[in-house]
Amino acid sequence: MSMERAAAPSLHEIYATWGEYQAKVVRAVTPLDGEQLGLCAAQGLWPVRMLVSHIVSARKWWFHDWMGDGGVGWDEYDSWDDLEEMATRTAPVLVRALEASWSLMSPSLARWTTADIDAKFARPTPNAAGEKPVRTRGWIVWHVAEHDVYHGGEISLTLGMHGLRGLDL
Repeated sequence: MSMERAAAPSLHEIYATWGEYQAKVVRAVTPLDGEQLGLCAAQGLWPVRMLVSHIVSARKWWFHDWMGDGGVGWDEYDSWDDLEEMATRTAPVLVRALEASWSLMSPSLARWTTADIDAKFARPTPNAAGEKPVRTRGWIVWHVAEHDVYHGGEISLTLGMHGLRGLDL
């Protein structure tokens, strides 16, 4: 009897519902007008458009800048955490960026398996302490997933408290 070893599951299989969550964020943001994108949960907190921009920027920072993934497709998101640029982004621009960043991440999640999670990556630039900490691929992917969920929750809360439809969880 042959004992074939099962293939290691892909990170896409492990994070199978991440794509569904991404779609829920897109559906919540798509119908918003400029005023709605400017809504905040409280004074001093980020508006919806800034939260969406930050999700895209973080995806770029971790997948592309840290792990070198995705090539030049990520270059257009270099300044997505720039406050002045954020203030003018419309829902179609934000939705396109969410979808594009997901399409840049998704093939990597499908390609990487649990055998790849221990790969190590150093921070591309020194932090405030002058250090370049090292993180594993597993840590980075988990961090980006929980970051998406955290800020998606903020988007949903903000929309809901202003009488708008949040994420359909």
